[in-house]
Amino acid sequence: MATDLLEALARANLAGSLVLILVMLLRVPARRLFGAEAAYMLWAAPVGAALLSLAPWPFGNPWPGAERMTLRPLVEAAAGLDALAAVWAVGAAVGVALAWRAQAAFERDARAGRAGPAVSGFISPRVIMPAADPYSDEERVLIRAHEREHVRRGDPKANALAAALQVVFWFNPLAHAGARTMRIDQELACDAATLRRFPKARRTYAEALLKTELARGALPFGCRWPAAGAHPLEVRLAALKGGPRHDLMGAWTAIVLTLAASTLTWAAKPPVPEPPDRPPPADDQPAMSVMLISVPAPAPTR
Repeated sequence: MATDLLEALARANLAGSLVLILVMLLRVPARRLFGAEAAYMLWAAPVGAALLSLAPWPFGNPWPGAERMTLRPLVEAAAGLDALAAVWAVGAAVGVALAWRAQAAFERDARAGRAGPAVSGFISPRVIMPAADPYSDEERVLIRAHEREHVRRGDPKANALAAALQVVFWFNPLAHAGARTMRIDQELACDAATLRRFPKARRTYAEALLKTELARGALPFGCRWPAAGAHPLEVRLAALKGGPRHDLMGAWTAIVLTLAASTLTWAAKPPVPEPPDRPPPADDQPAMSVMLISVPAPAPTR
């Protein structure tokens, strides 16, 4: 059981990491060419690649001889499989505890009126605004529209999935860097979607962003700008300067790249070797009967 668990983790981690690196390289050019919403769609590719790496390829073996490339011998060669699986389980439990602690800290700030603007929760998400916000009436309308856009697009559920993947792949720094970068692209995409509804409020929207305080901590189950990062406000303001010119083309490009990366990862998965045929049980083997026949001795000759 430990071997199966570790092999699945290794396979999903490798597939997801390779596609995640590709997305990290493409996200900024995609945003400049096609807009923030198309760039955000690319983040479905690493998740799809990781999940499909665990599914069997249904069209036979696309790579002859690939059964010799299975990760199982590498996993089985590691010493102390049970201990390694226990270390992973402890790390995952610590990740769950840290996420729970961060969410609880945000909820305490929200009840005290010190949190927001943000969306909290993913099952029944709700918009959180600070008790004494500095926004004008027009700015407040735009900020609330931004947060409601998160809910409409299903971003809280996407962030909950990202938090779960961070727990599963807690040992991989790329998982944490990717989750944080995905949230940045998510906010930029939500900015673009909000301004599409209010195309004449670009300046007012930028002024509202200038009045928004940066987050002080993580929010695993919800939506807000990540707490740490280099020049986060400058990134958002720069993205507001101009709208994308190829929205539809960008969306289709992101979809095609996502499907291609996931399918190639799926096809490249080495097939699970068939177990050797076992001899039939003793009860099923044909029985051999031995018959003893007594032959009379020949008569003595005279």
